[in-house]
Amino acid sequence: MSRRATVADVHELALSMPGAKLVPGGQAVYQVSGRSFVFFRNPRPDAVDPETGERYDDVIVFWVESDEAKQVLVLDESTPFFTTSHFDGHPSVLLRAAHLDRLSRDELAETVYDAWLARASRTAARRWLEDRGLAD
Repeated sequence: MSRRATVADVHELALSMPGAKLVPGGQAVYQVSGRSFVFFRNPRPDAVDPETGERYDDVIVFWVESDEAKQVLVLDESTPFFTTSHFDGHPSVLLRAAHLDRLSRDELAETVYDAWLARASRTAARRWLEDRGLAD
């Protein structure tokens, strides 16, 4: 197993994807073909500490392929992924930066890769998978 994941790994992995761009300004938003696949979210009232009521200021959003993929991640209590009612019906999962260390860097890489694959063009996704011997 690789070392524990860090916020720096999120940035490095997102930018390493083909065609990925960091949108200038504010919180980090990574896009491919003009579509976000990973972004750091501003504090919002739907993601709060249950004890203090303080809004989480470290939520990262990762796109997923489908609602089924989302449910697999958020319902598995062994993962740090969660969702809120604001994201009902939205193909994404949330993760607090404070909980990144619950993932290995390899697990985080898979999450970022899957997010990119969910948003990249079919051609780019197919090419990326073929380059890794993962295409059908």
